[in-house]
Amino acid sequence: MLVALLLALAAVLLPPVPSTVHAAGSIEEVTGFGSNPGALRMFRYVPSGLPSGRPVVVAMHGCTQDATGYGTASGWTQLADRWGFSVVLPQQTATNNLSSCFNWFQAGDITRGQGEAASIAQMVDRQVADASADRGRVYVTGLSAGGGMTTVMLATYPEKFAGGGVVAGLPYGCAQAAGSPYVCMYVGATQTPRQWGDRVRAAAGSHTGGWPTVTVLHGTADYTVAPANMDDVVDQWTDVHGTDQTPDVTDTVAGYPHRVYRDAAGHSVVETYAITGMGHGQPVDPGAGATQCGSTGAYFLDVNLCAAHRLATGWNLG
Repeated sequence: MLVALLLALAAVLLPPVPSTVHAAGSIEEVTGFGSNPGALRMFRYVPSGLPSGRPVVVAMHGCTQDATGYGTASGWTQLADRWGFSVVLPQQTATNNLSSCFNWFQAGDITRGQGEAASIAQMVDRQVADASADRGRVYVTGLSAGGGMTTVMLATYPEKFAGGGVVAGLPYGCAQAAGSPYVCMYVGATQTPRQWGDRVRAAAGSHTGGWPTVTVLHGTADYTVAPANMDDVVDQWTDVHGTDQTPDVTDTVAGYPHRVYRDAAGHSVVETYAITGMGHGQPVDPGAGATQCGSTGAYFLDVNLCAAHRLATGWNLG
């Protein structure tokens, strides 16, 4: 993925199993989902016979990837069959970005009502309507550039999402704060938690409701998106939730450092998994076990922990 970034510099980056297992569906493209100002493509996965009132997960691929490959290899379609929810899979185009990266760094694509952010919001509305889904149980996640776009969606449309999962991604407004997407990616940006939080509050405009929870998974040996970005995401979203930057829980999950940050009411609002020794990619754990999901490939790394499963468990999707 780093090679693709260098070649396209102007474009840049990049619960228990229930007894009912839903029949497999197929990934399909959806057209006419809105005005689509960001000129994205919409794909979705809906298990056969999915009842109404089920959750929706929006899952966004990284650079050089596509919707179908990411939805399958990450494990999200596997979990959708296992637990019964639908998956929206936005897809970037080479016309927008030479490396098929979501434009998490472009002002016109990370502003409410504009560009790619608005297109993804329209996809959410279409899927909630088509599936008669639970509007209060919509979640968003993504890898790398998709992780960067995840914080964009949480910041610009907080009312649409109950939570987000940032995998090897970046805080909202990072390119602007750092003065360059590359400085943001490789080093990080120098901002206080309040400054980070102010960027989200400004993006959300007149929003007065609650804020989505945020979970971050990041490899400690990631040289494409520096692990410092995980700390910046924590600073940003703990400030948004009005809590401090000291974890209330420090333990390990599957042998990896895990931290939880709680608000004044004791609710978990930010959570992190530092995947020791992992480079840039999506953590997966191939297999048929209750906690396993995903398959290995480029930027899909077998670390005995499936990011999709950890996120789905935290969101109580089962």
